Amino acid sequence: MVQKAKILLVDDRPENLLALEAILSALDQTLVRASSGEEALKALLTDDFAVILLDVQMPGMDGFETAAHIKRRERTRDIPIIFLTAINHGPHHTFRGYAAGAVDYISKPFDPWVLRAKVSVFVELYMKNCQLREQAALLRLQLEGTNRADVGAVKEPAGLLAELSARLAAVEEQAEALSKQLDDDSADAAAVATAAHLERKLTGLRRALDALEPGTGGTGTLPSQN
Repeated sequence: MVQKAKILLVDDRPENLLALEAILSALDQTLVRASSGEEALKALLTDDFAVILLDVQMPGMDGFETAAHIKRRERTRDIPIIFLTAINHGPHHTFRGYAAGAVDYISKPFDPWVLRAKVSVFVELYMKNCQLREQAALLRLQLEGTNRADVGAVKEPAGLLAELSARLAAVEEQAEALSKQLDDDSADAAAVATAAHLERKLTGLRRALDALEPGTGGTGTLPSQN
């Protein structure tokens, strides 16, 4: 069963949170509410999120300050943030949002279809990254098992490498399809950059796997996948 991604919705007004849930429910992911910046930061301490939808105008800690805290934490600094605001204050206000680390800045009322499409891109990228981490962890486990095995178990690692290669090929195919989709839809530069980063990680993992194949002269050591 594929684990659902979590999307953090941050707004001090319950009606706005309800509207966001109605728009994003079609994505069939886990939607988590936060009614303040402080509540959002608490949620980020324990859970991993694919993307954060963050209201700018909130009492107490506003969206800009909340984003600054998120970007200062190593655990959360790479989570995409989409700012939502009911007031258009002009280019300076928008620039402040991007300077705070936002990947997008949307004024209310926004087009539900556009918002859902933007969020879905980051959810898909998050899921691909999760798959990549799982494959990397599995490869390392299998490598450790190979190093501990005796000479009589040579055939078993070969079969495992073939299986891992097939699994990695499936992830590579999905990543390639996602990159083509981003090119066709003229997606945000941040989404394209994230997809390119994912492809680079996949390339590194493929090289490591190829180095483990018999007859390649590989060292049997996997590079770090950051």
